[in-house]
Amino acid sequence: MSDINHSLYNDFPQYADRIRQLKHEDENFARLASEYHKLDHSVRGLEMRNIPTSDENFEQMKLRRVQLKDQILRMLQ
Repeated sequence: MSDINHSLYNDFPQYADRIRQLKHEDENFARLASEYHKLDHSVRGLEMRNIPTSDENFEQMKLRRVQLKDQILRMLQ
């Protein structure tokens, strides 16, 4: 179980201003950031509550979260 907050601001504090800027100026970035936030919230909620979910489903959710984070990081750099 993990209670680590993987918010973009926590994971990329050096890009906090850029994250805010892109959320307002880049529709695609805003959409990806929103999807990432919702997915991270779901994954962390399942982890914290020990809610049963298929391992495959849970692993797919975590994989998608990593893919989004990588894509977002490339946009920030």
